[in-house]
Amino acid sequence: MTTTVKTEQSNNHYWHSCKPLLWLIALGAMALTPTLYAAELPTSTPVPGGVAVIALKLSGAPTPQVRYRQRQVMVRAGKKGWYAVVGIPLSAKTGSHKLQVSQGEVRYPISFSVRAKSYEEQHITIKDKRKVNPNKLDMTRITRERKQIRAAFRAWSKPLDTEQSHSLNFELPVSGRLSSPFGLRRFFNEQARKPHSGLDIAAAKGTPIRAPAAGRVVETGHFFFNGNSVFIDHGHGLITMYCHMDSIGVKVGQELAPGESIGTIGNTGRATGPHLHWSVSLNDARVDPALFLSRQQRNQLSNSLNTKTN
Repeated sequence: MTTTVKTEQSNNHYWHSCKPLLWLIALGAMALTPTLYAAELPTSTPVPGGVAVIALKLSGAPTPQVRYRQRQVMVRAGKKGWYAVVGIPLSAKTGSHKLQVSQGEVRYPISFSVRAKSYEEQHITIKDKRKVNPNKLDMTRITRERKQIRAAFRAWSKPLDTEQSHSLNFELPVSGRLSSPFGLRRFFNEQARKPHSGLDIAAAKGTPIRAPAAGRVVETGHFFFNGNSVFIDHGHGLITMYCHMDSIGVKVGQELAPGESIGTIGNTGRATGPHLHWSVSLNDARVDPALFLSRQQRNQLSNSLNTKTN
């Protein structure tokens, strides 16, 4: 009888001593479920240059892995499970596209449709002819810089460990007038060039540019076409780029809070006046930055649109 009592006491003591550990394990499991960190997702717009938000019909741990066009894709928790947040390049063809999804031992494809979108033309006159038809020495520099830019856009990291870093809601990086919307089919001196892969926001030289969300600086520099530029990694393949800056106020590796200054408006590189070229890249696809803004801010930009371009 004495032995039995000691065993029960020991078991009770063991159970009570383990309670804190068991609670930690339970909380850890809860943290891995989608509902706990459910985030507001960007507007789903499955068009070239858009973002497709696709329900994976999965829940629980571990976080699913998704690939699109051989690139890893952002996966975020929603109210009803996991969602893939897919950047669609401007070059994408309309029709059926496919994701490869895996979670543990489960692997399967998901198909989604990309619908057509028509973008307007834009004709710009550039006085510096080398900015339209670079010489051989310029091309050597441009080739080198393209590698830097490609590496920055292909960065993949975890978001900063802050509550703000989990948000996909951006703030406008600068106050100004929308001078060139996203996706325009561009002609420089009547020569066709790649579509406009960002938003141009015109403002006075020296106007502060601010981080639209939490992130880490992954690249800065002075580039032939883009001028003074900054790249911010917001985690999971979401990268933002800021071009034609007058001054750069951050360094590579620096962690930024939303609204923190990164530099000022300028007209360096291929530009006809002071403005910010702001690009958003998701899984190495340039997408419309407006999709990450609130409806109020989208309307604000739309109302400011002027036919004059930079």
